[in-house]
Amino acid sequence: MAPIVPEILTTEVAVIGGGIIGLGIAWEAQRAGHRVTVIDPAPASGATFAAAGMLAPVSELHYQEDELLALTLASAARWPDFVASLPATAETGFNTSPTLVLGGDPADRKALADLRDVQLAHGLEVTQLTIREARAQEPLIGPQISCAYKVEQDHQVDPRAMAAALRTALQDAGAAASGSEGAAPTFLEVSAVELLHEDPSDSFSRVSGVELADGRLLQAREVIVANALGAPGLAGLPEGLALPIRPVYGDILRLRVPEHLRPLTTATIRGIVRGLPVYIVPRADGTVVIGASSREDGSAGVSAGGVHQLLRDAQVLVLAVAELELLETTARARPGTPDNAPLLGRVAGADGKDIPGLIIATGFFRHGSPHRHCRPHHAAIAGQHHGSGVDGISS
Repeated sequence: MAPIVPEILTTEVAVIGGGIIGLGIAWEAQRAGHRVTVIDPAPASGATFAAAGMLAPVSELHYQEDELLALTLASAARWPDFVASLPATAETGFNTSPTLVLGGDPADRKALADLRDVQLAHGLEVTQLTIREARAQEPLIGPQISCAYKVEQDHQVDPRAMAAALRTALQDAGAAASGSEGAAPTFLEVSAVELLHEDPSDSFSRVSGVELADGRLLQAREVIVANALGAPGLAGLPEGLALPIRPVYGDILRLRVPEHLRPLTTATIRGIVRGLPVYIVPRADGTVVIGASSREDGSAGVSAGGVHQLLRDAQVLVLAVAELELLETTARARPGTPDNAPLLGRVAGADGKDIPGLIIATGFFRHGSPHRHCRPHHAAIAGQHHGSGVDGISS
């Protein structure tokens, strides 16, 4: 019997992973004139589906993350142009309203004051408000609030809407450029199982494409590995390349605001309540997103304790949360790294030179666009910046 010859498709840029990161990279590549194919069995159904979409380089500042701050600020600055690159009719939920940060009890007030000292030391703009000023801005904030700050640089986007807009834009542009024989479609809803190499016996040789789960081969000039937690399991990665990412689960809630309470809030509200972070993100459709817990218990299901905690703490920030209709509870895993910094860049081969045809883009954790160059055998090294992600639960 003659051997079965696999079907061979071609593209210029193959992006493994159809979350917000993969879609954003694919859109930028397509805008630059490249033919693009996104490989994902269920695009935008992972962490992107759950993400609150906060673009929050100031509020997300953590101690000893100075280098990461520079990258998140650069990313946030690129968002207006990134959104403007999409068709004018695209719905993205991009909102540049300032974020309001609130504290619950006196200990929370102290924690936020200490954080503000760090933020100010880094030249960030964080304005302290009186409780009366905060309530004038958002009348429904709770009576127990101990402090309030306004953060002008922290904004938001709707990840589900943004992903849909990117998919539509990619499909439309791809359809206009299609037609050559053997050309892959813009989206292949199938899993990628292995990287193909110019020399199959040498994992440091040029990456020439991707083998798909259905047996087809996709030839490409560049392959971007952007499938989050699935990246380390991809066969054909350069020998010794360590992608130290782990699942950090988060529970997130979506609730409908009754007509008589709209708008519940006009700004994203973040807070610390009894030492625990919580946020309320308004959407244009009259819903709000409340999140997000953080746990590393390995459980992919929604945590009853996490839901209780989020609702309890959100009601401290905005008492009327108790009157909302609970529409959805979701849990997804963020791809975390040891130092919280995403991994994005070329990979060095045994000779120290970059392996042609391969880019890694994963490990975005609670951020969504700063990056680091990947190197085999050791942790990532700080690199340049490419902005296309979201905060909250990202990738």
